[in-house]
Amino acid sequence: MPPLPYFDEPSGAVRFWVLVDGQPLGASISRATLHYRFRPKSSDDDPIETFKANEREIDAAVRRRLQAGSLEPVMLREHDLQPAAPEGGR
Repeated sequence: MPPLPYFDEPSGAVRFWVLVDGQPLGASISRATLHYRFRPKSSDDDPIETFKANEREIDAAVRRRLQAGSLEPVMLREHDLQPAAPEGGR
């Protein structure tokens, strides 16, 4: 079981681990990336809550980066995340 995600105040990022082949691999995503990608209209969003609500998408982005050759720790940026699907499924 990987460690729980946590917010690292000095770096301004959520640090977390993704299990890949049974091994926890470190990654992080900044508070700003979480905010602008997932809650751009919110003014009081909590980075851990935003992370947890979108963890599947974030984990998938880490896996894509690793498959593309990135090394641990993976630092996700906005362009690593898929754009949100438009409302109505189109």
